[in-house]
Amino acid sequence: MPSLQDNTFDDVQEKYLLDFEKPLAANRRHIAELEADQQENNRDHSREIRLLHAEYNVLLRKIYDNLTAWQTVQVARHPCRPLAGDYIDRIVKDFVELHGDRAFGDDRAIRCGFGKIATEKVVIIAQHKGRDTQEKIACNFGCAHPEGYRKALRVMKLAEKFSLPIVTLIDTPGAFPGIGSEERGVAQAIAMNLREMSRLRTPIICIVIGEGGSGGALGIGVGDKVAILQYAYYSVISPEGCAAILWRTGEKAAEAAEALKITAKDLKRLSVVDEIIPEPLGGAHRNPAQAAANVEEYIIHALRELKSVDIDTLLERRYQRWRKLGVVLKSATDYIPSQQKTIQA
Repeated sequence: MPSLQDNTFDDVQEKYLLDFEKPLAANRRHIAELEADQQENNRDHSREIRLLHAEYNVLLRKIYDNLTAWQTVQVARHPCRPLAGDYIDRIVKDFVELHGDRAFGDDRAIRCGFGKIATEKVVIIAQHKGRDTQEKIACNFGCAHPEGYRKALRVMKLAEKFSLPIVTLIDTPGAFPGIGSEERGVAQAIAMNLREMSRLRTPIICIVIGEGGSGGALGIGVGDKVAILQYAYYSVISPEGCAAILWRTGEKAAEAAEALKITAKDLKRLSVVDEIIPEPLGGAHRNPAQAAANVEEYIIHALRELKSVDIDTLLERRYQRWRKLGVVLKSATDYIPSQQKTIQA
């Protein structure tokens, strides 16, 4: 399976620079010119190159410290961003993949199997988009069919049977809405997963590593701990879809992204997620190895915390966590405009 190799400053391709990263291009071209001259003419430009690298990092940090919601969406969709398969290759040892839902077929958009993270035996449920064109088509660009969610539930039931914790990696634009998918019951499959995950008698950790799109993400997203990578997003609908509904045009996607509150900071503030996993400077695509190390560190810490809790207590906490999700108003009187409250008083 194609995977993303370690990226350094020099091998992040300039053609993949996002629009808001264009100020970095001149700096990088200057560095490339100096390095070429140094190699061809045996001239020493090491001092200038070090200064330019420092300037690059300062500018990169400034850009990424001030990303808008729409820019965060673009980073989450970056073509070089590590995918679920990359994280599995890096942090899961002795991974044994299981296939098929025993009803219709095998959906490659969701990968499931047994493995070890550090010293912890776990079950992995991961949404995988595919790296090259052939794999993307095979994985349906990460948009799972009902058989994918049924396969995930089948493997999660095995995790419960063998008392193994579950780790899910969420990265999907959404479940596939095609005719075949609907005919085979994609809505029912997702609903079934929501119900069953809420009461599985084993710890569950969910991590949004890229796109967390709608019910397609939630279908493997009910857990005791929900984390999100720093430049990932989690939303009930894509910004383009929201803009199409509200403004009848996808050109308002940036405004929709801001209104949806889909960034990691907003989600943490609203208690939709429990933790934000930091990414390397400039996003996970610039240093996949460090991004994977950060994810692994979070999983190990969360697993040890959850395994110390009695299972009945864990289930009650899980239930209460999801019951409270989305609660904003404190009382029914909050619905009443201030003038009406005065009249009633």
